[in-house]
Amino acid sequence: MTIKKTLTVAGSDSSGGAGLQADLKTFEEYGTFGFSAITTIVTMDPDNNWAHGVTPIDAGLVREQLKTILSGGPVDAMKTGMLGSVDIIRATREAIDQYQLKNVVIDPVMVCKGEDELIQPENAEAIRDLLLPVATVTTPNLFEAGQLSGLGKLETVEDMKRAAEKINQLGVKYVVIKGGKALESNKAIDLLYDGKDFTIYEVEKVDTDYNHGAGCTFAAAITAGLAKGMTVPEAVQKAKDFVTAAIQNGFALNKFIGPVWHGAYNQAEKRIK
Repeated sequence: MTIKKTLTVAGSDSSGGAGLQADLKTFEEYGTFGFSAITTIVTMDPDNNWAHGVTPIDAGLVREQLKTILSGGPVDAMKTGMLGSVDIIRATREAIDQYQLKNVVIDPVMVCKGEDELIQPENAEAIRDLLLPVATVTTPNLFEAGQLSGLGKLETVEDMKRAAEKINQLGVKYVVIKGGKALESNKAIDLLYDGKDFTIYEVEKVDTDYNHGAGCTFAAAITAGLAKGMTVPEAVQKAKDFVTAAIQNGFALNKFIGPVWHGAYNQAEKRIK
């Protein structure tokens, strides 16, 4: 048996629900072997209304992590999450170029859940300029798609389509906009654009606040699907099924966080071909 290898270059979520922890759990559920290069440490302060703290890792250490991982041979797919600094974004692009990485999924994380201001505006520009041109897929949420496209707030599926067209023009092959539950609809809607055609993925909304890590999980599932040889539309459909099950089985971890449950889509290695 050949086990496919997947890589996440992302932040560490100390709550365990999102970030590289969500990615690795998803990779495991898909039956792939996950590597991680830590870019940032994300904490939350219960004494200050659970405010987020984001501490980037030194870019040189990120480079050393990537060298450790990739010098042993290529990975079958990779994704990025929170990258923390322009230098880390540059280091990630260097690794993609040097090791000629394929199946690159860029999840352009710009905010922490529950917040609506850019963590670092210069990072958004660097993701747009350095990573999207070498990406197979990018998976922005509505806020991130509005930033990358320059269209601002997106409120409808038609807005999502216009944003996807503009983001595609930045060089990325496939754009997946995660509408999720944010649209004014009774459906959780995601959109795929391949440069020509749009595909809409929708399910009934799950009435829950226990969705911490859903976006990371969705992008990681697409990554693992690509590693296992799926086409992008197939990988997105399976990821939609995977994350829907995870959201349906989310739970309260503490007074602030309710993560999705990555083990909900049982026996993924047998079910996801």
